[in-house]
Amino acid sequence: MFSNKVVLITGGTGSFGNTMVRRFLSEPFKEIRIFSRDEKKQDDMRHEYANPRIQFHIGDIRDRQSVDNVMAGVNYIFHAAALKQVPSCEFFPIQAVQTNILGTNNVLESAIAHGVERIVVLSTDKACYPINAMGMSKALMEKVAIAKGRSLGRDAKTIICCTRYGNVMSSRGSVIPLFVEQIKAGKPLTVTDPEMTRFMMSLDDAVDLVIYAFQHGVNGDLFVQKAPAATIETLARALIKLYGAKSAIKIIGTRHGEKKSETLITREEMFKAVDIGRYYRVPADTRDLNYEMFLEKGEARITQVDDYQSCNTHQLDIDEMIDLLKSERFIREDLGL
Repeated sequence: MFSNKVVLITGGTGSFGNTMVRRFLSEPFKEIRIFSRDEKKQDDMRHEYANPRIQFHIGDIRDRQSVDNVMAGVNYIFHAAALKQVPSCEFFPIQAVQTNILGTNNVLESAIAHGVERIVVLSTDKACYPINAMGMSKALMEKVAIAKGRSLGRDAKTIICCTRYGNVMSSRGSVIPLFVEQIKAGKPLTVTDPEMTRFMMSLDDAVDLVIYAFQHGVNGDLFVQKAPAATIETLARALIKLYGAKSAIKIIGTRHGEKKSETLITREEMFKAVDIGRYYRVPADTRDLNYEMFLEKGEARITQVDDYQSCNTHQLDIDEMIDLLKSERFIREDLGL
């Protein structure tokens, strides 16, 4: 599927984009296009990879013209460009709307107009029962992508599907690099709520999920990976033990817009989700605007289904958490493993 194809990664200078590029360099792509507004990170990647197959394009998904400029000749898109930090989106919610919702719509409209074959849109657990601006914007981003996929139909030239994943370990802005920095500085680890739970996925797991969706998705599909979880205290104590440190843990309280546990699939989605082994596939809702039939007869079984949350999946203990941390590229390099 990749031979002699052109792939575009929006937001390609981030943690996910770098991991995807490392994976794709071993594939027979004709060209890998990185599209972002961060010229410094693009320059860093240009020097790091020094590979002529990687082409860098400065632009912003908010600007339809710059999106159109990079789209010509593209076969596949992995759409990772987004505002992802919960606190910053809380203070500047209209920026989240413009990037995560309207920017995504620009990418999808341009892709359809240019005959792109497959698009995978990356989302987050925070889109499930969202309580913060980032999650709300991502939830609407999903709705936009799924609605466009559904309207195109199963036999369309362009296929649009989504992936949703929770906490990605060691990604930019995540808690693991912060904890490691605090350990090295001899400072206490700042834990918001020790009982807060988070799914634990590696960047490679996230890439595997996206590639699976790319290979198997049909229009309107949403894919979620099954993943273990851990409390923030377990994660902190695992890092302290792994680094052989004597760091204290300081409870600082919940931050703006934080949930106590993550939800990857809502109860309503779990009712129609298909268990396909390592992943769940949630097909698009194909109901139309003729609501009359749903007013007379509902679906009682939905109330018998639970959400898929970080508090009701397998909980890692400290040693299991250490084993998982050792699989992380960031940790391996930092400890010289």
